[in-house]
Amino acid sequence: MTEETFKITSESGIHARPATVLVQAASQYNSDIQIEYNGKSVNLKSIMGVMSLGIGQGAEVKFVAKGSDEAEAIEKLTEIMANEGLGE
Repeated sequence: MTEETFKITSESGIHARPATVLVQAASQYNSDIQIEYNGKSVNLKSIMGVMSLGIGQGAEVKFVAKGSDEAEAIEKLTEIMANEGLGE
């Protein structure tokens, strides 16, 4: 299991466009990838699941990946968070 925690710095949080980018990236990997926020955990490959969390600025989220390519998946998601200005 590989995990990484981020603080959301984007003023608009994780809204539709960045959620779509994250879901598309997660979907490229075989590993089971979850996003955890506020005591809830949803599949990061599900746009509806991610949007249902309502993640705003200042929130703390955790990506958790389990599977054969978990390290690569978390590395890619970390890159997206930085490049999209979503979190640190």
